[in-house]
Amino acid sequence: MNDIYMLADVAIFERIGDRLKQTRLKQNITQQSLADDANVSLSSIKKIEKGEIGSFDSLLRVLRTLGLLNVLQPLVDEEQLSPSEYYNLVHSQDKKNRKRAVGKLQNREKETTEW
Repeated sequence: MNDIYMLADVAIFERIGDRLKQTRLKQNITQQSLADDANVSLSSIKKIEKGEIGSFDSLLRVLRTLGLLNVLQPLVDEEQLSPSEYYNLVHSQDKKNRKRAVGKLQNREKETTEW
């Protein structure tokens, strides 16, 4: 299945765990060695590989150790705007269309001037 949005959360966790296990085995790394290098417990590695991802911190450490941290790159990249894109974004709102809040403050001014 290619559409991740069609998967239940548990299925996504299981696929992530399986992918991490496959990567670890391809790199010929034992669970204990991965745990030591990632500075997480052996039980955490076993749980993650089963799809029981309870700690994002542990997952990040494992991804970093296996060289897979780049899968999160799109989430941490800042969108870069060119100067012209920035100008267009800032000036896209026509000042004529700007609305200002009116009401309570003006009503209070009327009340105080009537005294």
